[in-house]
Amino acid sequence: MSHDKESPQERRERMSQEERKRNSGGHLNDSINRANSGNLVDLVGALGWKGTGILILVLILAFIIYAVFFC
Repeated sequence: MSHDKESPQERRERMSQEERKRNSGGHLNDSINRANSGNLVDLVGALGWKGTGILILVLILAFIIYAVFFC
């Protein structure tokens, strides 16, 4: 596969695999933390731009509703 034709998600995955090969022991702590807290880049990448926009709108609306009724 040519590196010029790959999508951003494929590029991130390829770079992640290369990093794991180079630094497998040092990557353990990062993996444990990511498994516990999740990864925002993966979430946004999976949702796409429309899903990300909807997620941001829901968070803003939830904050407004909270501020109006509970403060």
